[in-house]
Amino acid sequence: MKFLDEAKVYIRSGDGGAGAVSFRREKFIEFGGPDGGDGGRGGDVWVEAVNGLNTLIDFRFQQHFKAATGTHGMGRNRTGANGDSVTLKVPVGTQIFEEDNETLIIDMVTEGQRFKLAAGGNGGFGNTHFKSSTNQAPNWANPGLEGDEKTIWLRLKLIADAGLVGLPNAGKSTFLATCTRARPKIANYPFTTLHPNLGVATIDGGEFILADIPGLIEGAHDGIGLGDRFLGHVERTRVLLHLVSAQEEDVAKAYKTVKHELEAYGGGITDKPVIVALSQIDLLDEDELKKKTKALQKASGQKPYQISAVAGVGMTGTLRALRDIIVEAKNSGSDD
Repeated sequence: MKFLDEAKVYIRSGDGGAGAVSFRREKFIEFGGPDGGDGGRGGDVWVEAVNGLNTLIDFRFQQHFKAATGTHGMGRNRTGANGDSVTLKVPVGTQIFEEDNETLIIDMVTEGQRFKLAAGGNGGFGNTHFKSSTNQAPNWANPGLEGDEKTIWLRLKLIADAGLVGLPNAGKSTFLATCTRARPKIANYPFTTLHPNLGVATIDGGEFILADIPGLIEGAHDGIGLGDRFLGHVERTRVLLHLVSAQEEDVAKAYKTVKHELEAYGGGITDKPVIVALSQIDLLDEDELKKKTKALQKASGQKPYQISAVAGVGMTGTLRALRDIIVEAKNSGSDD
């Protein structure tokens, strides 16, 4: 299934049904009077956050959503049926914007959350409604009100507890594949990851959701490489794991490059706790490992974890550190 995190959609709620003009025509009833019923209400357009989706690909194939028109009123004071509503089912974490793609309508952050995007038009009154002592045979009725129509944007920001950031080939996909059941593409060339991947990591019987986004390169905030368009998917995480490959000649520069891109993006990402890890250490001898660990520690201001997802070295400690920050954030009620 392809990944799609933005979609433009046209929605229209249903028109209200028209009221009826009708008079009683029954044998032996000389003055029957009006009996036209009201029209039914038009259907609404709703959006609902559902579990089991992590892409907006469904909206690639259907961009128009129209609710049904209310049924017209009928004689014998019969009210028309309400029109059927329509519901857009979106992944948890989807934001709904107005047509300008800037004005936020609603942020769908919890499973089962529902929001009415467009209300259906009211049904028109039948001529019974206009009967009075001075007008006992009104011969008019109201048409139903028109529904609302608008174009909206859907933008998905995946909800994960921890996010992986780093340069291409920093070992993020291998890390995700090792500690979760996710199966991202892994290869020895840059940009094997072309869209975010999610996995559920398990440590000491507990679970948390891990997001791997495509690698950042220098100038990503200016659109170089894949740019920074996927960084929105780590905006909601509680902690970041910054992986720096031991294969880098200058690990300090590699760390600072990604940090600069995160700062240029903004979105509160730099306010999140960050765990730094030197990955792919199985490729280094002992002296090189010490040298690069020291350089990375100086650049990041913290002691980096030494890990090798392939060899299974250092993974448990890193996952526990991530879990501890996530648990602490959840207990303090933080949404960051």
